[in-house]
Amino acid sequence: MIDELVNGYSLFMIFHYFQLENKLANECLLSILFSSLYNLVMASLERLLDSQLPFSFVAKKRDWIDASYTERLKHLLQGDLDFQGTNGAYASHNFHAFPAKFPPQLPSLFIKQLTQPGDVVLDPMAGSGTTLVEAVLAKRIGVGCDIDPLALMISKVKTTPLDPMLVGKTGYRISHHAQQLLKGNPHNLWRIKAAWTPKTRDFVDYWFMPQTQLELLALSHVIDRLDDASLRQFFRLIFSSIIITKSGGVSLARDLAHTRPHRAKVIYDAAGEVLEGMALVKEGNPRLPHISKTLSSPVKEFDKRLNKALDGVRLLSRLKEAQTILAQANAQALPLASNSVDLIVTSPPYASNAIDYMRAHKFSLVWFGYPIEALGQARRKYVGGETTMDMRFESLPDYPTKIVQEVHRLDEKKGRVLHRYYSEMKRVLREMHRVLKPGKAAILVVGSSVMRGRDTETGRCLADIGTTLGFTLVDIGVRYIDRDRRMMPAGNRIDLSSQIQRRMHQEFVIGFLK
Repeated sequence: MIDELVNGYSLFMIFHYFQLENKLANECLLSILFSSLYNLVMASLERLLDSQLPFSFVAKKRDWIDASYTERLKHLLQGDLDFQGTNGAYASHNFHAFPAKFPPQLPSLFIKQLTQPGDVVLDPMAGSGTTLVEAVLAKRIGVGCDIDPLALMISKVKTTPLDPMLVGKTGYRISHHAQQLLKGNPHNLWRIKAAWTPKTRDFVDYWFMPQTQLELLALSHVIDRLDDASLRQFFRLIFSSIIITKSGGVSLARDLAHTRPHRAKVIYDAAGEVLEGMALVKEGNPRLPHISKTLSSPVKEFDKRLNKALDGVRLLSRLKEAQTILAQANAQALPLASNSVDLIVTSPPYASNAIDYMRAHKFSLVWFGYPIEALGQARRKYVGGETTMDMRFESLPDYPTKIVQEVHRLDEKKGRVLHRYYSEMKRVLREMHRVLKPGKAAILVVGSSVMRGRDTETGRCLADIGTTLGFTLVDIGVRYIDRDRRMMPAGNRIDLSSQIQRRMHQEFVIGFLK
């Protein structure tokens, strides 16, 4: 109860740590904070009056670990965490593809069982915003951080209520205006591309056919001229969603959602005419279905994606009091006050860029004005990257040290990369421990990587690192996932007799308590 009374103070501390850009944003957030503080105080006082416990005990409760809370957490971790066959495309979860995201039912389970309305739920590596969406749906305050610009856009759009009628009308105007531009002088659109860096233009020319480029330029030009920032972000996300898809979208890439794109060798237009790769077609290459792609109109795909997203927009529009705070920040240095968060639910990246987010995200970001060179530099800063130059390595507990040394003996470079990953995750866990309230839980959903045939045993290693930082390990749950949900690179053969490959179809749900 005292934790809940203190919650309002935590909100103000979160507000203090986030530097908002304008007066209007400050006024809006202050209004939310005062409303939340009032509701929290009144709810807590009601529970205090109903309680049979003396106030002196309640006042000291924050210094105790609530046994019922701990047992509840352990019970959840030992339960069914697979969620096989469940629908994960409700609300705004289907707005945009994202590799290796966990099912929304997973964070929802912990949020509903371990928090109350008005509590602060943090995802320090927000990714596609799954945890934040579930926090909003459960009337909690979602706080998210990420350094990936597309991840932040996805999270923001998926948690921002909009007027469905206005979205529909604006989408129609965007599509209509883009088609009008395409009927005019194409040189006006090519001038937009002329402002890009040479390497960015080369990247776009390699991955997008000229007609596709024209349609994308027309759409992006109209979207960028929208005055309303929330609408502009929403339609940028719809634009991005026609590029980053499991099928590779309107680019020449195949399987962009798995982050290992390969350019199609045979290209068909919408009418079925071969534009590239006629020799492969004539020779009857047996792999033709796996190396071919049929182009589609970006404007038509834009209309389809918008119509598909409108159901989620309608649902979000009912959440008038949705409260989320997002920041472009590194999870190794969170811009949050200590002891300000009621629950953490997050899914850290894999080691050694096993899921290379920027490799896919740059296909969209270049159309929003990001130079390809800057995106390459940003990729180096992601947790789990492969560059070890100027890296600050941390000392590790015995078992993670053993794993790093074994990988190092097999491949010196891979050993340093793994040491980098566990060093970065130690700093992330240290920050998570700092911002979490005493007696509260942090949930990490992690998968192992394989380096030179050696399983990195990420679940056990992160558990060991967390306990050395002051966390109590309650339990480690195991969830089994299918190939598509794990987003393994396309084309890999599965050998179920291999212990390593079997484990690559598992994720580990680590339950920490502060």
